[in-house]
Amino acid sequence: MLLEIVIALVVGALLYQFVFRRKDETLPMGDGWWGAGQRHDDENEDIRPFTIETSEEELNDLFHRIDTTRFSDPLEGSRFNYGFNSNHLRKVVSYWRNNFSWSKQLEILNKYPHFKTKIEGLDIHFLHVKPVNLPAGRKAKPLIMVHGWPGSFYEFYKIIPLLTDPASHGLSEYFEVICPSIPGYGFSEASHKLGCNSVAVARIFYKLMQRLGFRLFYAQGGDWGSLICTNIAQIAPSNVIGLHLNVVFALSPKLPVVLSVFLGQHFPGLFGFQDEDVRRMFPFVKKVFHQTVKESGYMHLQATKPDTAGCGLNNSPVGLAAYILEKFSTWTDPAFCDHEDGGLERKYTLDDLLTNVMIYWLTGSIVSSMRFYKENLGRGIGKAKHDKIPVIVPTGIASFPNELVHCPLLWAKQKHHNIVSFNYMPRGGHFAAFEEPEILAQDIQQFVKKVEQKLECNK
Repeated sequence: MLLEIVIALVVGALLYQFVFRRKDETLPMGDGWWGAGQRHDDENEDIRPFTIETSEEELNDLFHRIDTTRFSDPLEGSRFNYGFNSNHLRKVVSYWRNNFSWSKQLEILNKYPHFKTKIEGLDIHFLHVKPVNLPAGRKAKPLIMVHGWPGSFYEFYKIIPLLTDPASHGLSEYFEVICPSIPGYGFSEASHKLGCNSVAVARIFYKLMQRLGFRLFYAQGGDWGSLICTNIAQIAPSNVIGLHLNVVFALSPKLPVVLSVFLGQHFPGLFGFQDEDVRRMFPFVKKVFHQTVKESGYMHLQATKPDTAGCGLNNSPVGLAAYILEKFSTWTDPAFCDHEDGGLERKYTLDDLLTNVMIYWLTGSIVSSMRFYKENLGRGIGKAKHDKIPVIVPTGIASFPNELVHCPLLWAKQKHHNIVSFNYMPRGGHFAAFEEPEILAQDIQQFVKKVEQKLECNK
């Protein structure tokens, strides 16, 4: 009897979704001005080459602050369960001060072409990497890739060659890759006005792609990049050929989702759950609710009073490193909190991790990056207009096993109405492009092939 009731509820909910759900609509484009002072009608739209440079004064100031750091002792046996273990922090800081070569990392950072251009009053920084050894007669596919917090454009340095020179890595699809920095992150100017949220950034990046001459393009992102790219697809669905995400924000109060939370472990087939969904999600309180509460303290802080904590982080490079690198431990694999070193060098090098920290430190962008949480979450989760508008653009989802919150296909479908690819990745966590560039590149490649095949069939 219980099974029959459950089936009836699920069928009724699904019928409601297909028959009565709101009609597809786009997110209003709008406009904005985020620069200092009044809007200028004569904004310079030139695209300017940019090189990352650092002065001796900046480095000397950094070293002085590192040398005067005051450490605290960790609790015995705490490992990374109380946050970044200060015994290991001393080792990381010693490497940073004595062995880390910023000049070497500058050469790596500048190996790809950087540019800046003014959009809506802000100087927007971006990489623009064209394909290598493009075969005659082939066209590269424009792809915008957007990072999140506490990452940066540097997250994409290992995946870029897989996409721009695929033949050298056993792949076939060629891409022209554009990696912008979110306003207030790294080398993109921070907003001077309240309200610069994901929709505003999506519009800015859409304008960037148009300015570069790309009427049609693909979009890919994780973390904030996922939301920004989703917003681009909602703003301009006729311009986004395909949307690829490695995290999906689609938790919904709709009946099928609610029922799946309570009944999915016992009746997985009714909700289209695979064994992997059940493994990642249940028991729900332990796997999802408890883990979300455990890892979301930073989010509440940054969504309410970002400037308060940001003041301290902007003043202390060691404090900044601890705050950022702790996320690269736990968000890569939650089991890393039980390691004395936080598992940091199991997936990354200290050079790569510290380069990301240096981007935040030298640009003084930690406060403005944290404000992005308040702009997007300050009024509550699920209350923005874009939360209620479906995504009709062909969508591919790469579901990594150690992502902060797992989003099964049923949940994703509540938001994304045209999912053409949903794959469970064999390994990896939140920083997919940084951690597992090969398997992410492979998933992007297979997704784009599916979209292109559909386009060919519809001609």
